[in-house]
Amino acid sequence: MERNPGTNVKIDCHTEPNLNSDTRTFRRIYICLGALKEGFKANLRDFIGLNGTFMKGPYPGQILTVVGVDSKNGIYPLAYAHVENETTNSWTWFLEQLGNDLELYANSNFTFISDRQKWKDKELKDLVWACATATTVRHFEKALEELKKFKAEAHDWLIQIPPAHWARSHFSGRAHTNILLNNLCEVLNGKIQGGRDKPIIYCLEYIRECIFNGVKTQVTTHWGDQFIVNLDEKTCTCRHWEITGMLCSHAISAIWDKIKHGAKNVPELEHWVHPCYWLVTWAEVYKHKIEPINGRLMWPKSQCPTKLLPPKHVVQVGRPKKKRKRAYDEPATQGNKLSKRWTTVTCGKCNNKGHNSRTCKGQGGPNDKRTEEIGA
Repeated sequence: MERNPGTNVKIDCHTEPNLNSDTRTFRRIYICLGALKEGFKANLRDFIGLNGTFMKGPYPGQILTVVGVDSKNGIYPLAYAHVENETTNSWTWFLEQLGNDLELYANSNFTFISDRQKWKDKELKDLVWACATATTVRHFEKALEELKKFKAEAHDWLIQIPPAHWARSHFSGRAHTNILLNNLCEVLNGKIQGGRDKPIIYCLEYIRECIFNGVKTQVTTHWGDQFIVNLDEKTCTCRHWEITGMLCSHAISAIWDKIKHGAKNVPELEHWVHPCYWLVTWAEVYKHKIEPINGRLMWPKSQCPTKLLPPKHVVQVGRPKKKRKRAYDEPATQGNKLSKRWTTVTCGKCNNKGHNSRTCKGQGGPNDKRTEEIGA
């Protein structure tokens, strides 16, 4: 809802007898993404297909879907829900949420299609289709008579359903379509089949990814992280592409996915990286050469009348050195340090000579601090 403004999510729970309980048992969830809702309204076709398909994972239930058609008669997913089972109550709840999203009221005129009776007899099915596909009332009545002659029982069952609900000859024209099959929903069901054996949240995420549209691509890594790649702007939310100018692994996956799904005229590799990495840029950089020069004897004398003097002495920044600098011919016995072989060492603890504080064994002395402290 944060990333897609206008998105509507409704969660319904089972009734809890104990009103003081701080837990509830999940029953249903309805999702309508804001972009799909606004796109459907802009499509100007008041026509949708309704269908349900079962879950196959450890959590049983049904996935209900609503699908429209775009200007090219392609499927346009609108909303989906996970419900406990496919019943009149669950469908009513689902359609009430959908009606609120589409701002439908009691006097609204909307066309929807769903699965109904499937006819096994081919000749009977052809006669029913002749009734359904007739575009004028006269042709519809003629096809209905042919059906009555073939099988009166089927004719009597069919005429109990108002023709405006199934016959093209009685359609109002508001839907702007002649679709009579609910295949548009079946196509979506086929797309989301891979998510129906997953837990509920993962299933809903799978559906959202299947119906994703736009110039951006969502890339999921092996570790479960998700990043957004925008190939038009050459950006990725991992920021590797912006920082280095080189493609990140997520962008490469998005490009390969684009090619895999039949995208044509995909630019070559140089298009995706910053021009600083191009071969022509490299050649432009190194076409400017540094020329060699002759020795000092061959240098021309300067005609400048000003004589340059050596720079003034400047005290360097930092702590001054305390150690004496040896002369260049002064020998060093231990690396860069002078030898202490013939010097007398004074102990820092007892102030006696001949040993240091490390090897002091408490010989004591007039200035032995430890002796004074013990005596005190």
